[in-house]
Amino acid sequence: MARFTPHTEEDIREMLDTVGVETLDDLFADVPTKFEGALDLPPALSEHEALTDVHKAAAENRSGMPLFIGAGAYDRIVPSAVGSMMQRGEYLTAYTPYQPEVSQGGLQVIFEFQSMISELTGLEVSNASVYDGATAVAEAALMTARLAKRDAKVAVSAGLNPRYRQVIETYRVETVELPFENGATDFSAVPDDVSGVFVQSPNYLGVVEDIEAASGAAHENGALAVAVCDPTALAVLEAPGALGADIAVGEAQPLGMPLLFGGPYAGYMATTGKNVRQLPGRICGETVDEDGRLAYVLTLRAREQDIRRAKANSNICTNQALTALAATVYTALMGPEGLREVAELSVSKAHYLADRLQEKGVSLRYPEAPYLFEFAVELEDVDKTNAALLENGIVGGLDTGDGAMLIAVTEKRTKEELDKFAEVVANA
Repeated sequence: MARFTPHTEEDIREMLDTVGVETLDDLFADVPTKFEGALDLPPALSEHEALTDVHKAAAENRSGMPLFIGAGAYDRIVPSAVGSMMQRGEYLTAYTPYQPEVSQGGLQVIFEFQSMISELTGLEVSNASVYDGATAVAEAALMTARLAKRDAKVAVSAGLNPRYRQVIETYRVETVELPFENGATDFSAVPDDVSGVFVQSPNYLGVVEDIEAASGAAHENGALAVAVCDPTALAVLEAPGALGADIAVGEAQPLGMPLLFGGPYAGYMATTGKNVRQLPGRICGETVDEDGRLAYVLTLRAREQDIRRAKANSNICTNQALTALAATVYTALMGPEGLREVAELSVSKAHYLADRLQEKGVSLRYPEAPYLFEFAVELEDVDKTNAALLENGIVGGLDTGDGAMLIAVTEKRTKEELDKFAEVVANA
Protein backbone atom coordinates (compact mmCIF):
# COMPACT_ATOMS: atom_id res chain seq x y z
CA MET A 1 0.00 0.00 0.00
CA ALA A 2 1.33 3.47 -0.84
CA ARG A 3 2.21 5.66 2.15
CA PHE A 4 0.30 8.60 0.74
CA THR A 5 -2.53 8.03 -1.71
CA PRO A 6 -4.43 11.23 -2.47
CA HIS A 7 -6.54 9.71 -5.28
CA THR A 8 -8.11 6.29 -5.68
CA GLU A 9 -8.07 4.37 -8.98
CA GLU A 10 -11.71 5.35 -9.38
CA ASP A 11 -10.84 9.04 -8.88
CA ILE A 12 -8.12 8.83 -11.54
CA ARG A 13 -10.41 6.96 -13.96
CA GLU A 14 -13.09 9.62 -13.54
CA MET A 15 -10.61 12.45 -14.20
CA LEU A 16 -9.19 10.73 -17.29
CA ASP A 17 -12.70 10.19 -18.65
CA THR A 18 -13.50 13.85 -18.05
CA VAL A 19 -10.50 15.09 -20.07
CA GLY A 20 -11.02 12.40 -22.73
CA VAL A 21 -7.86 10.25 -22.54
CA GLU A 22 -7.30 6.59 -21.75
CA THR A 23 -4.18 6.63 -19.57
CA LEU A 24 -2.01 9.04 -17.59
CA ASP A 25 0.69 8.67 -20.27
CA ASP A 26 -1.78 10.00 -22.81
CA LEU A 27 -1.73 13.32 -20.96
CA PHE A 28 1.92 13.74 -21.97
CA ALA A 29 1.66 12.40 -25.51
CA ASP A 30 2.55 15.80 -26.99
CA VAL A 31 5.84 15.95 -25.09
CA PRO A 32 8.70 14.38 -27.13
CA THR A 33 10.34 11.47 -25.35
CA LYS A 34 13.77 12.64 -26.45
CA PHE A 35 15.13 16.14 -27.02
CA GLU A 36 16.39 16.29 -30.62
CA GLY A 37 17.79 19.81 -30.73
CA ALA A 38 21.24 21.08 -29.75
CA LEU A 39 22.03 22.63 -26.39
CA ASP A 40 24.68 25.34 -26.19
CA LEU A 41 26.65 23.79 -23.36
CA PRO A 42 30.39 23.54 -22.70
CA PRO A 43 32.06 20.10 -22.84
CA ALA A 44 31.24 17.78 -19.96
CA LEU A 45 33.62 17.86 -16.98
CA SER A 46 34.63 15.28 -14.45
CA GLU A 47 33.59 15.83 -10.83
CA HIS A 48 37.11 17.00 -9.94
CA GLU A 49 37.23 19.43 -12.89
CA ALA A 50 33.81 20.83 -12.05
CA LEU A 51 34.75 21.38 -8.40
CA THR A 52 37.97 23.09 -9.45
CA ASP A 53 35.98 25.52 -11.59
CA VAL A 54 33.57 26.18 -8.72
CA HIS A 55 36.45 26.88 -6.33
CA LYS A 56 38.02 29.30 -8.83
CA ALA A 57 34.73 31.16 -9.18
CA ALA A 58 34.21 31.22 -5.40
CA ALA A 59 37.70 32.65 -4.91
CA GLU A 60 36.59 35.78 -6.77
CA ASN A 61 34.08 36.53 -4.00
CA ARG A 62 35.08 38.89 -1.23
CA SER A 63 34.13 37.71 2.23
CA GLY A 64 34.86 38.40 5.85
CA MET A 65 34.48 42.17 5.51
CA PRO A 66 32.76 44.16 8.25
CA LEU A 67 29.11 44.76 7.34
CA PHE A 68 27.16 47.92 8.08
CA ILE A 69 24.03 46.94 6.19
CA GLY A 70 20.96 45.82 8.12
CA ALA A 71 17.37 46.82 7.33
CA GLY A 72 15.91 43.65 8.82
CA ALA A 73 18.79 41.16 8.85
CA TYR A 74 21.88 41.72 10.99
CA ASP A 75 25.49 40.54 11.11
CA ARG A 76 25.68 39.36 14.71
CA ILE A 77 28.04 37.04 16.57
CA VAL A 78 26.76 33.46 16.48
CA PRO A 79 28.33 31.11 19.05
CA SER A 80 29.71 27.92 17.49
CA ALA A 81 27.51 25.84 19.78
CA VAL A 82 24.46 26.96 17.76
CA GLY A 83 25.74 25.27 14.61
CA SER A 84 26.82 22.18 16.52
CA MET A 85 23.35 21.71 17.97
CA MET A 86 21.66 22.29 14.62
CA GLN A 87 23.72 19.51 13.02
CA ARG A 88 22.81 16.86 15.56
CA GLY A 89 20.87 14.06 13.89
CA GLU A 90 17.91 14.23 16.24
CA TYR A 91 17.30 17.88 15.33
CA LEU A 92 18.40 18.06 11.69
CA THR A 93 15.05 18.63 10.07
CA ALA A 94 13.50 21.74 8.59
CA TYR A 95 10.05 20.54 9.42
CA THR A 96 7.85 20.20 12.47
CA PRO A 97 8.17 16.95 14.43
CA TYR A 98 4.59 15.75 14.77
CA GLN A 99 4.75 12.49 16.67
CA PRO A 100 5.06 13.01 20.43
CA GLU A 101 6.07 9.40 20.98
CA VAL A 102 9.32 9.87 19.00
CA SER A 103 9.93 13.64 19.02
CA GLN A 104 10.05 14.77 22.63
CA GLY A 105 13.36 16.61 22.16
CA GLY A 106 12.18 18.49 19.06
CA LEU A 107 8.86 19.35 20.62
CA GLN A 108 10.56 20.62 23.77
CA VAL A 109 12.76 22.91 21.64
CA ILE A 110 9.63 24.36 20.02
CA PHE A 111 8.02 24.81 23.43
CA GLU A 112 11.13 26.62 24.64
CA PHE A 113 11.13 28.81 21.50
CA GLN A 114 7.52 29.78 22.18
CA SER A 115 8.30 30.47 25.85
CA MET A 116 11.25 32.67 24.91
CA ILE A 117 9.18 34.67 22.41
CA SER A 118 6.37 35.11 24.93
CA GLU A 119 8.84 36.41 27.50
CA LEU A 120 10.44 38.86 25.07
CA THR A 121 7.12 40.19 23.75
CA GLY A 122 5.20 40.19 27.03
CA LEU A 123 2.35 38.26 25.40
CA GLU A 124 0.86 35.04 26.67
CA VAL A 125 1.12 32.74 23.66
CA SER A 126 3.44 32.30 20.72
CA ASN A 127 3.23 29.92 17.80
CA ALA A 128 6.02 27.58 16.74
CA SER A 129 7.42 30.11 14.24
CA VAL A 130 6.51 30.89 10.62
CA TYR A 131 8.62 31.30 7.50
CA ASP A 132 10.19 34.69 8.20
CA GLY A 133 9.48 38.19 9.46
CA ALA A 134 7.65 39.29 6.32
CA THR A 135 5.36 36.26 6.42
CA ALA A 136 4.68 36.85 10.11
CA VAL A 137 3.65 40.44 9.38
CA ALA A 138 1.33 39.36 6.56
CA GLU A 139 -0.22 36.60 8.68
CA ALA A 140 -0.79 39.17 11.43
CA ALA A 141 -2.66 41.40 8.95
CA LEU A 142 -5.04 38.53 8.12
CA MET A 143 -5.36 37.70 11.81
CA THR A 144 -6.54 41.24 12.60
CA ALA A 145 -9.31 40.89 9.99
CA ARG A 146 -10.53 37.64 11.55
CA LEU A 147 -10.49 39.05 15.07
CA ALA A 148 -12.00 42.45 14.23
CA LYS A 149 -14.50 40.78 11.85
CA ARG A 150 -13.70 43.37 9.22
CA ASP A 151 -12.27 43.35 5.74
CA ALA A 152 -8.49 42.91 5.66
CA LYS A 153 -7.43 46.55 5.70
CA VAL A 154 -4.53 47.76 7.82
CA ALA A 155 -2.93 51.10 8.64
CA VAL A 156 0.84 51.30 8.08
CA SER A 157 3.44 54.02 7.61
CA ALA A 158 6.76 54.47 5.83
CA GLY A 159 8.28 53.26 9.09
CA LEU A 160 7.28 49.69 8.24
CA ASN A 161 9.90 47.71 6.33
CA PRO A 162 8.86 48.13 2.66
CA ARG A 163 9.53 44.44 1.98
CA TYR A 164 7.04 43.55 4.73
CA ARG A 165 4.48 45.90 3.22
CA GLN A 166 4.92 44.30 -0.20
CA VAL A 167 4.26 40.87 1.26
CA ILE A 168 1.14 42.16 3.06
CA GLU A 169 -0.16 43.41 -0.27
CA THR A 170 0.47 40.09 -2.00
CA TYR A 171 -2.02 38.64 0.50
CA ARG A 172 -4.62 41.04 -0.96
CA VAL A 173 -4.69 43.06 2.22
CA GLU A 174 -5.51 46.74 1.63
CA THR A 175 -3.03 49.14 3.22
CA VAL A 176 -3.76 52.69 4.36
CA GLU A 177 -0.83 55.12 4.65
CA LEU A 178 -0.36 56.91 7.97
CA PRO A 179 1.57 60.22 8.16
CA PHE A 180 5.30 59.78 8.77
CA GLU A 181 7.26 62.83 9.88
CA ASN A 182 10.69 63.31 11.43
CA GLY A 183 11.29 59.59 11.39
CA ALA A 184 8.16 58.59 13.34
CA THR A 185 4.55 57.68 12.61
CA ASP A 186 1.62 59.95 13.49
CA PHE A 187 -1.17 57.73 14.87
CA SER A 188 -3.64 60.58 15.49
CA ALA A 189 -5.70 59.95 12.36
CA VAL A 190 -6.25 56.19 12.12
CA PRO A 191 -9.27 55.38 9.87
CA ASP A 192 -12.22 53.83 11.71
CA ASP A 193 -12.64 50.92 9.26
CA VAL A 194 -9.23 49.28 9.48
CA SER A 195 -8.78 45.88 11.10
CA GLY A 196 -5.25 46.52 12.31
CA VAL A 197 -2.73 49.28 13.05
CA PHE A 198 0.90 48.35 12.47
CA VAL A 199 3.83 49.93 14.28
CA GLN A 200 7.43 48.82 13.75
CA SER A 201 9.81 49.73 16.57
CA PRO A 202 12.59 50.40 15.99
CA ASN A 203 11.21 51.21 12.57
CA TYR A 204 12.78 50.63 9.17
CA LEU A 205 14.93 53.75 9.58
CA GLY A 206 16.02 52.79 13.08
CA VAL A 207 13.81 55.18 15.06
CA VAL A 208 12.08 53.92 18.21
CA GLU A 209 8.33 54.38 17.68
CA ASP A 210 5.52 54.88 20.21
CA ILE A 211 3.84 51.46 20.45
CA GLU A 212 1.55 52.68 23.23
CA ALA A 213 0.18 55.46 21.00
CA ALA A 214 -0.38 52.97 18.17
CA SER A 215 -2.19 50.61 20.53
CA GLY A 216 -4.43 53.37 21.85
CA ALA A 217 -5.29 54.56 18.35
CA ALA A 218 -6.10 51.03 17.22
CA HIS A 219 -8.35 50.25 20.16
CA GLU A 220 -10.22 53.58 19.88
CA ASN A 221 -11.20 52.52 16.36
CA GLY A 222 -12.09 48.92 17.16
CA ALA A 223 -8.94 47.57 15.52
CA LEU A 224 -6.03 45.52 16.78
CA ALA A 225 -2.52 46.83 17.38
CA VAL A 226 0.33 44.89 15.77
CA ALA A 227 3.87 45.61 16.93
CA VAL A 228 6.74 44.59 14.62
CA CYS A 229 9.84 44.28 16.76
CA ASP A 230 13.48 43.21 16.49
CA PRO A 231 13.95 40.53 19.17
CA THR A 232 17.38 41.87 20.17
CA ALA A 233 15.88 45.32 20.70
CA LEU A 234 13.29 43.78 23.04
CA ALA A 235 16.14 43.00 25.45
CA VAL A 236 16.37 46.73 26.25
CA LEU A 237 12.95 48.12 25.27
CA GLU A 238 9.60 47.67 26.99
CA ALA A 239 7.77 44.57 25.78
CA PRO A 240 5.00 45.36 23.24
CA GLY A 241 2.49 43.39 25.33
CA ALA A 242 3.02 45.84 28.18
CA LEU A 243 2.35 48.73 25.79
CA GLY A 244 -1.05 47.46 24.69
CA ALA A 245 -0.12 45.56 21.54
CA ASP A 246 -2.49 42.70 20.71
CA ILE A 247 -0.05 40.92 18.40
CA ALA A 248 3.74 41.03 18.17
CA VAL A 249 5.60 39.74 15.14
CA GLY A 250 9.08 39.94 13.72
CA GLU A 251 12.14 38.36 12.24
CA ALA A 252 14.03 35.89 14.46
CA GLN A 253 17.22 36.01 12.32
CA PRO A 254 19.13 38.18 14.85
CA LEU A 255 18.82 35.30 17.33
CA GLY A 256 21.66 33.05 16.24
CA MET A 257 21.19 32.88 12.48
CA PRO A 258 23.92 33.99 10.06
CA LEU A 259 22.86 36.20 7.15
CA LEU A 260 22.79 33.12 4.85
CA PHE A 261 22.32 35.22 1.69
CA GLY A 262 18.80 36.14 2.81
CA GLY A 263 17.52 32.97 4.42
CA PRO A 264 16.11 30.66 5.49
CA TYR A 265 15.18 32.56 8.63
CA ALA A 266 12.25 32.20 11.03
CA GLY A 267 9.39 34.55 11.82
CA TYR A 268 7.83 34.80 15.25
CA MET A 269 4.22 35.58 16.25
CA ALA A 270 2.80 36.15 19.72
CA THR A 271 -0.57 37.31 21.01
CA THR A 272 -2.85 37.34 24.02
CA GLY A 273 -4.53 34.20 25.34
CA LYS A 274 -7.98 35.24 24.14
CA ASN A 275 -6.72 35.36 20.53
CA VAL A 276 -4.99 32.00 20.57
CA ARG A 277 -7.42 30.23 18.22
CA GLN A 278 -6.81 32.80 15.49
CA LEU A 279 -3.05 32.37 15.67
CA PRO A 280 -1.87 30.65 12.46
CA GLY A 281 0.53 27.73 12.48
CA ARG A 282 1.15 25.40 15.37
CA ILE A 283 1.44 25.64 19.12
CA CYS A 284 3.33 23.08 21.19
CA GLY A 285 2.09 22.47 24.72
CA GLU A 286 3.47 20.97 27.90
CA THR A 287 1.61 18.12 29.57
CA VAL A 288 2.19 14.81 31.39
CA ASP A 289 1.95 11.28 30.01
CA GLU A 290 -0.13 8.46 31.54
CA ASP A 291 2.66 7.83 34.04
CA GLY A 292 2.72 11.45 35.14
CA ARG A 293 5.99 12.27 33.38
CA LEU A 294 6.57 15.65 31.74
CA ALA A 295 5.78 15.50 28.01
CA TYR A 296 5.32 17.81 25.02
CA VAL A 297 2.69 17.63 22.26
CA LEU A 298 1.44 19.76 19.41
CA THR A 299 -1.61 21.31 21.04
CA LEU A 300 -3.17 23.51 18.36
CA ARG A 301 -2.80 23.23 14.60
CA ALA A 302 -5.27 25.56 12.94
CA ARG A 303 -4.11 24.97 9.39
CA GLU A 304 -5.16 23.24 6.21
CA GLN A 305 -3.58 19.87 7.01
CA ASP A 306 -5.94 19.36 9.92
CA ILE A 307 -9.15 21.10 8.94
CA ARG A 308 -10.92 22.05 5.74
CA ARG A 309 -8.82 24.41 3.64
CA ALA A 310 -11.52 27.08 3.58
CA LYS A 311 -11.70 27.01 7.39
CA ALA A 312 -7.95 27.13 8.02
CA ASN A 313 -6.42 30.24 9.59
CA SER A 314 -3.57 29.95 7.12
CA ASN A 315 -2.81 27.74 4.15
CA ILE A 316 0.88 28.48 3.89
CA CYS A 317 2.19 28.86 7.41
CA THR A 318 4.59 26.28 8.70
CA ASN A 319 7.10 25.91 11.49
CA GLN A 320 10.75 26.59 10.62
CA ALA A 321 11.96 23.95 13.04
CA LEU A 322 15.69 24.08 12.28
CA THR A 323 16.07 27.87 12.33
CA ALA A 324 13.76 28.13 15.34
CA LEU A 325 16.15 25.68 17.00
CA ALA A 326 19.01 28.10 16.25
CA ALA A 327 17.06 30.92 17.91
CA THR A 328 16.29 28.75 20.93
CA VAL A 329 19.87 27.57 21.41
CA TYR A 330 21.25 31.10 20.92
CA THR A 331 18.83 32.61 23.41
CA ALA A 332 19.49 29.87 25.96
CA LEU A 333 23.24 30.47 25.64
CA MET A 334 22.86 34.23 25.97
CA GLY A 335 20.31 34.25 28.76
CA PRO A 336 18.50 37.49 29.67
CA GLU A 337 21.72 39.21 30.75
CA GLY A 338 23.67 38.12 27.69
CA LEU A 339 20.94 39.22 25.30
CA ARG A 340 20.75 42.58 27.03
CA GLU A 341 24.53 42.91 26.79
CA VAL A 342 24.38 42.22 23.03
CA ALA A 343 21.77 44.95 22.62
CA GLU A 344 23.59 47.44 24.85
CA LEU A 345 26.91 46.87 23.06
CA SER A 346 25.21 47.41 19.71
CA VAL A 347 23.53 50.60 20.93
CA SER A 348 26.75 51.92 22.41
CA LYS A 349 28.75 51.25 19.25
CA ALA A 350 26.06 52.69 16.97
CA HIS A 351 25.95 55.92 18.94
CA TYR A 352 29.75 56.10 18.96
CA LEU A 353 29.78 55.82 15.16
CA ALA A 354 26.99 58.40 14.81
CA ASP A 355 28.98 60.81 16.97
CA ARG A 356 32.15 60.22 14.95
CA LEU A 357 30.29 60.83 11.69
CA GLN A 358 28.73 64.05 12.99
CA GLU A 359 32.14 65.28 14.16
CA LYS A 360 33.27 64.89 10.56
CA GLY A 361 30.34 66.87 9.18
CA VAL A 362 27.95 64.05 8.29
CA SER A 363 24.34 64.79 9.32
CA LEU A 364 21.90 62.34 10.81
CA ARG A 365 18.61 62.30 8.94
CA TYR A 366 16.61 62.39 12.19
CA PRO A 367 18.96 63.94 14.78
CA GLU A 368 16.25 64.42 17.42
CA ALA A 369 14.69 60.96 17.12
CA PRO A 370 15.62 58.13 19.54
CA TYR A 371 17.39 55.17 17.96
CA LEU A 372 19.19 52.00 19.05
CA PHE A 373 21.67 50.31 16.69
CA GLU A 374 20.54 51.58 13.29
CA PHE A 375 20.32 55.13 11.95
CA ALA A 376 20.19 57.07 8.67
CA VAL A 377 22.67 59.72 7.54
CA GLU A 378 22.39 62.28 4.77
CA LEU A 379 24.89 61.83 1.92
CA GLU A 380 25.28 63.55 -1.44
CA ASP A 381 26.16 60.33 -3.26
CA VAL A 382 25.47 57.07 -1.45
CA ASP A 383 26.70 54.91 -4.35
CA LYS A 384 30.03 56.71 -4.44
CA THR A 385 30.41 56.40 -0.67
CA ASN A 386 29.61 52.69 -0.68
CA ALA A 387 32.11 52.18 -3.51
CA ALA A 388 34.79 53.94 -1.45
CA LEU A 389 33.94 51.79 1.56
CA LEU A 390 34.17 48.63 -0.53
CA GLU A 391 37.58 49.67 -1.82
CA ASN A 392 38.63 49.88 1.81
CA GLY A 393 37.32 46.45 2.68
CA ILE A 394 34.01 47.53 4.22
CA VAL A 395 30.45 46.75 3.17
CA GLY A 396 28.59 50.02 3.60
CA GLY A 397 25.01 50.77 4.56
CA LEU A 398 21.75 50.55 2.66
CA ASP A 399 20.96 53.18 0.04
CA THR A 400 17.44 54.32 0.94
CA GLY A 401 17.06 55.83 -2.53
CA ASP A 402 16.40 59.37 -1.32
CA GLY A 403 19.83 60.68 -0.38
CA ALA A 404 20.39 58.74 2.79
CA MET A 405 22.36 55.71 3.93
CA LEU A 406 20.86 53.40 6.55
CA ILE A 407 23.68 52.16 8.80
CA ALA A 408 23.43 49.17 11.14
CA VAL A 409 26.00 48.58 13.90
CA THR A 410 26.07 45.33 15.85
CA GLU A 411 28.12 44.05 18.77
CA LYS A 412 30.41 42.45 16.18
CA ARG A 413 31.97 45.72 15.00
CA THR A 414 35.27 46.84 16.53
CA LYS A 415 36.36 50.38 17.37
CA GLU A 416 38.93 50.20 14.57
CA GLU A 417 36.20 49.27 12.07
CA LEU A 418 33.94 52.09 13.29
CA ASP A 419 36.75 54.67 13.10
CA LYS A 420 37.74 53.52 9.61
CA PHE A 421 34.11 53.61 8.45
CA ALA A 422 33.74 57.22 9.65
CA GLU A 423 37.03 58.23 8.05
CA VAL A 424 36.18 56.74 4.64
CA VAL A 425 32.63 58.18 4.61
CA ALA A 426 33.93 61.64 5.51
CA ASN A 427 36.48 61.58 2.68
CA ALA A 428 34.38 59.87 0.00
